[in-house]
Amino acid sequence: MDKEDLLKKWLNDTLSDAEKEAFLQSDEYVFYEDIINSAHHFKAANFSNPDDFETFKAKYKYQDRKVKQLKWFNPLVRIASMVIIALGLYLVFFNNSQINIKTLANQQKTIELPDASKVVLNAKSQITFNKSDWNKHRKVQLDGEAYFKVHKGNVFDVITTDGKVTVVGTQFNVKQRKDYFEVICFEGVVKVTSQSISKTLYANDTYRILNGAFSGRKTTYLLPQWTNNKSSFESVPFKEVIAELERQYDIEIVLKQVDEYRIFTGGFVHGNIKNALMSITQPMDLTYEIITANQVVIHGN
Repeated sequence: MDKEDLLKKWLNDTLSDAEKEAFLQSDEYVFYEDIINSAHHFKAANFSNPDDFETFKAKYKYQDRKVKQLKWFNPLVRIASMVIIALGLYLVFFNNSQINIKTLANQQKTIELPDASKVVLNAKSQITFNKSDWNKHRKVQLDGEAYFKVHKGNVFDVITTDGKVTVVGTQFNVKQRKDYFEVICFEGVVKVTSQSISKTLYANDTYRILNGAFSGRKTTYLLPQWTNNKSSFESVPFKEVIAELERQYDIEIVLKQVDEYRIFTGGFVHGNIKNALMSITQPMDLTYEIITANQVVIHGN
């Protein structure tokens, strides 16, 4: 029997006992069995948006031009390569379950999770979750700030570098920035665990760790104000306000003779940079100067 026909029958599992015995003793079997075993170690690429797919296509076309220059000396190599390519493409496009979603500066995004729970991402934030494993483990990795509306069900975890938030069904906000970790419960019950302290929060409770120090307080809001295009702050260092303003307007702010650790309570609107700057400078007896569309200087006295 022709070797190519023999390989086809092996791949389709239609070899007779005699044919199978002969094929298992051949050098071709050892070669192709090793290729198939290697394919099991392929990992799915993390293509979570169209840009990732376009990048893949560009790379594939470049590699394809090089492959066409090869001489196919053995037809069996061609068949085995087709098997590997098909398996690899399946793993890349049909078995990809890790979802990664992020926002840019001056951007918000609403995401519906597999159980219809909702997440609203604030500017310059990112979430990651496993779609195929969702029914067993409702778990989201968060870097940045997000508002969650969680449907009742099994345990729902939000994992950050500063702590873990565990709920069943509730509404809450999680903010994780440099040296700043805050959880606000708007409905239901939330359990927050960090390296320094664990707390159970009820509606209107706030959990905050700022520069390693814990504080708890109450909120009077029904929703996080940033979802209504306004950032609000209560007793935070001025540098936290500046960092949020930079994220919301995609600008750089330079402080000159300004105490960035001075405590600020107030807020600013999104969508109007002049109003926002006046809102944060006038209460602090500061002035501002717009240098370019992307740079602002705030002056102290």
